[in-house]
Amino acid sequence: MIVISTFIEAFAHILHMIINIYIWVVIISALISFVRPDPYNPIVQILHRLTNPVYAFIRRFIPTIISGIDVAPIIIILALQFIDLFAVKLLFALVHAL
Repeated sequence: MIVISTFIEAFAHILHMIINIYIWVVIISALISFVRPDPYNPIVQILHRLTNPVYAFIRRFIPTIISGIDVAPIIIILALQFIDLFAVKLLFALVHAL
């Protein structure tokens, strides 16, 4: 049982870390979009490749342009925070129950 609980706890920590890193990627991408970056810059290309598929997925179901402002990054951050609070805390609770 200790091996399983340790594995679940490690998975929860890694999931938490990945969610937090992606939240920062979304924040940085949103901030960079305000300054009209060079589209050929490798960092800008990486940020677009990491965020645009998720933006497109959200935009398929929810209109995200409100008064000329795209709120897709905010929706994504809120969803990721929910997943972090719900799934990761649930995994930690499972570990403590074992």
